[in-house]
Amino acid sequence: MKILVTGGAGFIGSAVVRYIIEHTENEVLNLDKLTYAGNLESLKAVDHSSRYQFQQADICDAEAVTEIFKHFQPDVVMHLAAESHVDRSIDGPAAFIQTNILGTYTLLEVARQYWLGLEPNKKTNFKFHHISTDEVYGDLEGTTDLFVETTSYAPSSPYSASKASSDHLVRAWNRTYGLPTVITNCSNNYGPYHFPEKLIPLVILNALDGKPLPIYGKGDQIRDWLFVEDHARALYKVVTEGIVGETYNIGGHNEKPNLEVVETICKILDQLKPQQNQQSYATLITFVQDRPGHDLRYAIDASKIARELAWTPEETFETGIQKTVEWYLNNLAWCRRVQDGSYQGERLGVSN
Repeated sequence: MKILVTGGAGFIGSAVVRYIIEHTENEVLNLDKLTYAGNLESLKAVDHSSRYQFQQADICDAEAVTEIFKHFQPDVVMHLAAESHVDRSIDGPAAFIQTNILGTYTLLEVARQYWLGLEPNKKTNFKFHHISTDEVYGDLEGTTDLFVETTSYAPSSPYSASKASSDHLVRAWNRTYGLPTVITNCSNNYGPYHFPEKLIPLVILNALDGKPLPIYGKGDQIRDWLFVEDHARALYKVVTEGIVGETYNIGGHNEKPNLEVVETICKILDQLKPQQNQQSYATLITFVQDRPGHDLRYAIDASKIARELAWTPEETFETGIQKTVEWYLNNLAWCRRVQDGSYQGERLGVSN
């Protein structure tokens, strides 16, 4: 197959591209705008492959995207391009509306026109896979419920509202125009090549620099953690085997309070790279003002994808976080180059 991946230089997108090139015989065209979170260094392992190519473009640019479809002739589209950080969406929601909503609309329309012009056999097998988040479902505070594919949407942040909007557009293009779409909603990803504004890489790098480890509120916010390479396998399963019109939730079966996540990272660092003062990195934990509108709990029921597509995560949180910390310790030069760009570990998302 020829697979068009949007946002393939991002954290999850690059994991998807690496997985496809390393574990299948398919071709990939990576379409990425290369914003602050896009990093082609994340693709060094595969960028020499004759089955991989990169095109810098904005999904909001209909003319450029149309040309890419015309020349590459994809069999399927995996749409991961998005602004993705909740704190940044609080500070500046406009970019999230532009990319996540208008960009998805533009991509859907280009894909629809392309799909309509395909020969019958290729048209039948075409699929538009939209990758989304569990944050569209809102907050599970005070319950033991899990998000299922039919859970009502109740987004809390500008980010999750923009992703909810894009999900609705994708479903509408399927229902109204017949475009063959499939949607996945995932829990919090972590692993190698993660941009250090997110909790786990930020904590690792702050700890190594002896900086405070910021914990929002009491640190009792619960998230389900999914190792990014498990997620990449799941996404490939869905785009190749998923049923058109369906939604699949992808989770790691790893509900953890944020404070426990940070304490676990500190324990691993204590073992692998002890502080010179012999104190635990946990002494650096600092509680800060909570994020505005912060959801307390997300938790995914991933039984549908396990039952219908035979996917389950290979990594436990314990094995995945160990691999993640070790990767950062072994790739500090990559981290420093990223940090020397647009982000220095500062607090974001404190606007009210």
